[in-house]
Amino acid sequence: MSMYGDIVWVSGSPFLRCLHMPLLKKLFRSANVSVWEYIQSLDESACMETAVELLHSYIKKRESPVNLIGHDIGGTIALIFARQYPEYVKSLILLSVAAQPARTWHIHYYQQRQIYSQNQGEALSNTLHHIFRDNFPCHRDNLHNLMDKFYQDLENIPLMHSLFKIEKLPTGGVPMPLLICGGQIDMILPYPELNEWEKWLKPGDIIWQCPQGSHFFHHFHSQIVSEQISRFLEMQPINIIKKDIVST
Repeated sequence: MSMYGDIVWVSGSPFLRCLHMPLLKKLFRSANVSVWEYIQSLDESACMETAVELLHSYIKKRESPVNLIGHDIGGTIALIFARQYPEYVKSLILLSVAAQPARTWHIHYYQQRQIYSQNQGEALSNTLHHIFRDNFPCHRDNLHNLMDKFYQDLENIPLMHSLFKIEKLPTGGVPMPLLICGGQIDMILPYPELNEWEKWLKPGDIIWQCPQGSHFFHHFHSQIVSEQISRFLEMQPINIIKKDIVST
């Protein structure tokens, strides 16, 4: 067993998996890490409650509380789960998650379409330039493949964002230890919005910014992000097996 206890990476969809892998590979070296991904079926409506319950069905089989980690919409799912089922969560680590947890990168896309009357391709291209600040994780010849992955992610999220309505979720903190990570030059989640978490932090909770990091800072700076996560987990008590939390 890892000295940190089990880690569950919560993903909002499988389509951006390649952007999370550099950090996951670092975490795999020193911890027991499993990956949970939300996949929305074709006939399923966007619903955060469904995503949280699916995550609950997965985690409730564990013998002891887990450390939850999630980025953007994955972090939003992890946050809502941690509030509803705190007995299953040892600690919570959120990457690029706003204090208003529904404020994911997808809102930026819809705002481009609303404010500038852009079509889907124009809005998504402009959004990707803001997300990566022109430092794309691929050769420019493969940019259309990256756009396709983000478009699929846009279609998969368990939030009801649209051109006509931007969904909001309850704000607030969590009872377990909390690490909030953001990018220093993130145009999607700038520091003033990240800093709104301050009003809900407990003693021991941390807000950390990755130097020169954009919205997917954990992809480009996986080493220092993994070190920050490891330091945070080392501060937590040794995991104790609690079989009584398993549902029967």
